[in-house]
Amino acid sequence: MSDTHSPLVSVLVPICNVEKYLEECLESARMQTLQDIEVICINDGSTDGSLGIINSFVEKDPRFKVIDKPNSGYGDSMNKGLAAATGKYIAILESDDFLDPEALEYMYGEAERQNLEVLKCNFWLYWSELDPSRSNRHNLYFPLASAELIEMGPHAPIDYPSIFWAKPSIWSALYSKDFLDKNDIRFLPTPGASYQDSSFTFKVLACAKRLAFSGRAFLHYRQDNENSSVNSKGKVYCVCDEHAEIARFLDEVRPDLKQALGPVRAHTKFLNYRWNYDRLGDQLKGEFLDRFRDEMRQEIASGEIASGYLDGSIWDDEQTRGFLYFEPWEIEEIQEIVEDPKFYAVHRACEKSSGKKETIKRYWAAGGASYVSRVLTSKFSR
Repeated sequence: MSDTHSPLVSVLVPICNVEKYLEECLESARMQTLQDIEVICINDGSTDGSLGIINSFVEKDPRFKVIDKPNSGYGDSMNKGLAAATGKYIAILESDDFLDPEALEYMYGEAERQNLEVLKCNFWLYWSELDPSRSNRHNLYFPLASAELIEMGPHAPIDYPSIFWAKPSIWSALYSKDFLDKNDIRFLPTPGASYQDSSFTFKVLACAKRLAFSGRAFLHYRQDNENSSVNSKGKVYCVCDEHAEIARFLDEVRPDLKQALGPVRAHTKFLNYRWNYDRLGDQLKGEFLDRFRDEMRQEIASGEIASGYLDGSIWDDEQTRGFLYFEPWEIEEIQEIVEDPKFYAVHRACEKSSGKKETIKRYWAAGGASYVSRVLTSKFSR
């Protein structure tokens, strides 16, 4: 008779050349106080000692499984892990992070008690080395959600759009496997891409009707892995691919949500593109800014960002303002991006300038008296 037992939680661990941190990560999964779990290690063509470390856990603990495949990227790894998972809930543990022992027991208990589709916990920002600026602590607490949202219990994120604009952290969470499957929620399997938590997070938030936040923090999110994608200067347009996938999901999978979430999607895109622009080196900023400008123009043409909202003709309409979500300073920046991206570039550069004199010099060098006059008579106060 075959063993048809399904574990309570399937822990997915995507792995690619992370031998330095992997044993600590997998050991934290092995030591969970919730015993009825499976740990699916997806080895994405590692060329270091990662596979050997995985196999050592597989040999000593039957709860550990390995999917060993050629390198095909994070999204494909995660999709293969989701397909192989047999647990009632899915947890995601990045291979350079680690969990406190009681993490899954707490999250499983809360998910069951509240009948949740998704439970999201806070997490710790973690540094391997002590730093006096952090009072010699390894961890700093990350404020994931407001106390109001934590105290509210289960809710549908579509009713609280600000949830969509938080950091898209897919870990320190549990997801109902049935919820993910029924809504066809998967990752974008683009080889070599980054930031593939963005579209996954949006899909989860778009479809969830019973999501809860917890103020408890169990996951230690490593900040000093030099190979982390957040430290990569390349992959300029990965964020654009993620937003194209979000648009496809609303068009093809959940068109019933498109009208309500179109403006939320547009605002999320603006925030993510702005973040991506700021992280790029100077040699890449101009190239990406052209794409940023073109896509903001497309959002205006489609009506997701109302042109009347941009020119001020409906600025005082509180109903419209609430629907479109943009703050005054964000509207000003979109105006700059679509009308004069050169001005926007110097504007963003001056955000980090040391004083008024340096700021004026930058604006003068970029556009002469007209730019200086424009910044001194800015429409919106910041």
